Amino acid sequence: MNFVGALQKMQTMAQNPVRYILDIGDDVLVANTLIGHQITLKFSDKHICFCGLQVDRVYRANFCYACYFSKPEAGEAIFRPELSKAHLEQEDRDLEFEKRYQLQPHVVYLANSGGLKVGVTRANQKATRWMDQGATQAIVFAETENRYQAGIIEVALKAHISDKTNWRKMLTDAFEPIDLLDEKKRLASLLPNTLTNYFSANNDVFEFTYPVDGYPEKVKSVNLSTVKNLSAKLSGIKGQYLIFENGLVMNIRSHEGYVVELAVS
Repeated sequence: MNFVGALQKMQTMAQNPVRYILDIGDDVLVANTLIGHQITLKFSDKHICFCGLQVDRVYRANFCYACYFSKPEAGEAIFRPELSKAHLEQEDRDLEFEKRYQLQPHVVYLANSGGLKVGVTRANQKATRWMDQGATQAIVFAETENRYQAGIIEVALKAHISDKTNWRKMLTDAFEPIDLLDEKKRLASLLPNTLTNYFSANNDVFEFTYPVDGYPEKVKSVNLSTVKNLSAKLSGIKGQYLIFENGLVMNIRSHEGYVVELAVS
């Protein structure tokens, strides 16, 4: 079977294990069913930018240079929530977009993604966020009215714990359970005094399993910009990573917009 098109971030469904959907061109594949098969990816040296135009290269996160520095979807507050200004009626790039995106409920969460981390996401996207990061456990730390408040809380916490996913550890079997409720209680004192009322009363610990037949002892990330062609047996999927039996891993999210031919045998 052969499929041609631009790669997109895999969609996730909170099942046991997580169910992955891969959009490529006009085709939609249940990526879980590819595990155990030989996968070949050939990169065409073409990219489809976020804006839909074909470009020679993407600058960052599937944005060409022009889009990255002009589109509100790549504004500062997307990557650094504490820089949100919509609650002040101040425009960064497009105030109407920024109001829609920033002025909605957000959560600050703790997750076990190869180790303890803190993060921020929109409240209605939290499960998707956790699965995209390959979290095996997650708990809501704070529930805020907007993105700015969540960003300020995250800044307070990331002075003490990481805000990055340890992707290498996440993709091996070295990860260990964490008592997230204890961590939540321990970190509660770090809440800024003006934001203590946003501390979440929800103490549910969410758990996720992933479709992985076998984890590698060591991982080596592969980028199609360099390799061009990749052919290996798929042994699992976790986060937005394809895990191959030879220890190679490929981050689909960082390959969004890459036009490829995918063959399954």
